[in-house]
Amino acid sequence: MRKHIVFLARWYPHRYDPMFGLFVQRHAEAAALYNDVSVIYVHADENVKEKYEIERSTANNVSTIKVYYRKPRLKTFSLIRFFNANKLALKQLKKPDLIHVHVLTRCGVVALWQKIINGTPYIITEHWSRYLPGNDFGGFLRKMMTKFVVKNASTVTTVTGNLAKAMQNHGLKNNNYVVLPNVVDVNLFKPIEKRNSKVKIIHVSCFEDKSKNISGLIDALALLESRNVEYQCVFIGEGIDFEAMKGYAATKLNPLNIKFTGLLQGQALANEMASGDFLVLSSNYENMPVVILEALACGLPVVSTNVGGISEMIDENCGILVPAKDTEKLADAMQTMISNLNYDINSLRNKILDKYSYEAVGKFLNEIY
Repeated sequence: MRKHIVFLARWYPHRYDPMFGLFVQRHAEAAALYNDVSVIYVHADENVKEKYEIERSTANNVSTIKVYYRKPRLKTFSLIRFFNANKLALKQLKKPDLIHVHVLTRCGVVALWQKIINGTPYIITEHWSRYLPGNDFGGFLRKMMTKFVVKNASTVTTVTGNLAKAMQNHGLKNNNYVVLPNVVDVNLFKPIEKRNSKVKIIHVSCFEDKSKNISGLIDALALLESRNVEYQCVFIGEGIDFEAMKGYAATKLNPLNIKFTGLLQGQALANEMASGDFLVLSSNYENMPVVILEALACGLPVVSTNVGGISEMIDENCGILVPAKDTEKLADAMQTMISNLNYDINSLRNKILDKYSYEAVGKFLNEIY
């Protein structure tokens, strides 16, 4: 029997950013294959005229309510409006059989309250890398409330085992931690025939240099040029450091070897990625980037820094891992990949088909529900 599942999503695509929390939307669409799914997303907005502005839509069998609330000056009032906005949205839905929280802590507090007053059970999926070493998960009140929310969840899922351990190291205890795969659209991301005159390297990120270390990747590419290694690197994405990184690349690299596409979505992203020969990520910290899974679905091996849960997916059969912040080893790995592109495309893709398709993740979620 199909259940009514309500997603309370802290991250979700919205009117100002169609890519924000896209992986949460994919989880909702996967879950909707086997259950009735409604999504609630609340967003502070300085531009709305009314105190609360509600948008409703349905796509891919997922019913979505987005509530934009006028952002007050004081943070305390902003929190009150956030909770009231969720309350308004919940009133428009039939009673859920289960609440599925995506990203703590605020949405978890809403779910905990629904459990207390209505007896509705909830589960949590955490995507945030803030629990990993070197990141900021602090504040007595935040930690105390997060512990209470996690303890009272029926299940806690994370997209890597590494993130689950990091959460537990912060005292976030629950007897039922489960690793939940991210979703890849395997009908969109698939191998294509390519005719590259040089080995084509693909990099996809949100262009935030502190975490993604794009400047380190540019330095590693400069090392390749000093070694007379031929390549072409395509930088896909946009973000706060996009112009700065584009300018930095112009001072370090041959402009004939690089291309900045800006933000690509859907078929355009899939086509550009599949046209490459391998993916490179140079992040200082990560959880499990969906772009790695999409690259494998396209038949691309991966060169990446060994951070977060990436080693749970990438081994010698599908790529090369290097230490974070080691420019020379990153350059060495890319040079090795350029010289030895002998990975089996079907084998790379099958890693994704078996576990990360909409159908596979939908069935996995249905078992949890």
